[in-house]
Amino acid sequence: MKVCLVGSSGGHLTHLYMLKPFWEGKERFWCTFDKEDARSLLEGETMYPVYFPSNRSIKAFFINTHRAIKILKKERPDVIVSSGAAPAIPFFWIGKMMGAKTVYIEVFDRIDKSTISGKLCYPVTDLFIVQWDEMKKVYKKAVNLGSIF
Repeated sequence: MKVCLVGSSGGHLTHLYMLKPFWEGKERFWCTFDKEDARSLLEGETMYPVYFPSNRSIKAFFINTHRAIKILKKERPDVIVSSGAAPAIPFFWIGKMMGAKTVYIEVFDRIDKSTISGKLCYPVTDLFIVQWDEMKKVYKKAVNLGSIF
């Protein structure tokens, strides 16, 4: 199984890194901001930079859509996993069109309200994970697996 882990650096990247028991033994690559925290955390990993700042930026959305097409066409992952934020959107939609499965993990600090990236990835997400029961009211097909912290 080949896994694409995509997300903003900082807390979103930390969230994905905490899933190490899942991705550790699998072929994988990362798509995140080319920032010091990401370079440090992902040293030795295959990492593709995505454009930032990306939140609420149409320019970043189009740049990252182009990057998603190129990267996903080259790598052909079986599954794309993200906890947000903005870079997840083009990777999920393009990935879905290319036949990849998608897994979205809504961030821990959202208890009863959706995030923009969660809302925009939800329609093409095969498994939508939340960390609070209250979020199952927001995302009807979500599964609560509890906190990953």
